[in-house]
Amino acid sequence: MISELPGRVRQLSVLSWNNEALSAANDSVAVEEPLEIQISHVREGRRVIRNLSVTMRTPGHDTELAAGFLISEGLLENRDQIDGVETIDENRVRVVFRDHVRLDLQSLERHFYTTSSCGVCGKTSLEALAVSDRIRLASGVPILPPEILLQLPDRLRAAQPVFDRTGGLHAAGLFDVSGHLLALHEDVGRHNAVDKLIGAEWLAGRADFSQCVLFVSGRTSFELMQKTLMAGIPILASVGAPSSLAVDLGRRFGATLVGFVRGSRFNLYSGAERIPEMFNSPTHAVIV
Repeated sequence: MISELPGRVRQLSVLSWNNEALSAANDSVAVEEPLEIQISHVREGRRVIRNLSVTMRTPGHDTELAAGFLISEGLLENRDQIDGVETIDENRVRVVFRDHVRLDLQSLERHFYTTSSCGVCGKTSLEALAVSDRIRLASGVPILPPEILLQLPDRLRAAQPVFDRTGGLHAAGLFDVSGHLLALHEDVGRHNAVDKLIGAEWLAGRADFSQCVLFVSGRTSFELMQKTLMAGIPILASVGAPSSLAVDLGRRFGATLVGFVRGSRFNLYSGAERIPEMFNSPTHAVIV
């Protein structure tokens, strides 16, 4: 589902300098507000509510963001675990777990202040991060032709309505290997855009992402690579650079990680077997 504008854009009066002249102008800026994610679950025979995380996000698709966050952090594995996601007010949502679900509360301690710029901050090593052992990616599939990969930045950009108005949002797009855009979400935070995308698809009933490509604007961090893996998406590509931890994680789990997808080139950091044609077209890729 493509992002909508209401509540996501604010009109402001600004001063604009152009050609050595100062004038009054109107500008559109992306809205950023805090969202508190809560969970409701049964503990020792009684239902309790816990504040799980606060993230700075662009309002809209908040229930999807909450579901996506819990999926990517390994707290939510299947739709039968929850009764739903409730909107408490404009800046609070609550994920309601069913009575029989028992959560590992100790695993929650690492999650918990996020920002729109960095996601869950303070992670310094692979050992300090609990990436689920249940991650399983099929080797060598799907196959993504380089010529399709190189089209994704333009296709993502063409589907960004709020970016057109503000220039201030990141996007996450889910594609198939023929380059068809399946879904897109925008947010001031890269990780929020990915959570909204994964959560929306998951809540709509998509359980299998094994033939999909996730394409994101900006750089790719460990956080984005982790979210990609937890959703079972085998290919993550971006117009920007990956971090060293993102590369390490991609190689560890056999994911395909592509960066600097611009014009007629890209860098391939892991998972080369899913883009086999690159070996016949060396000008399209740089092996790092």
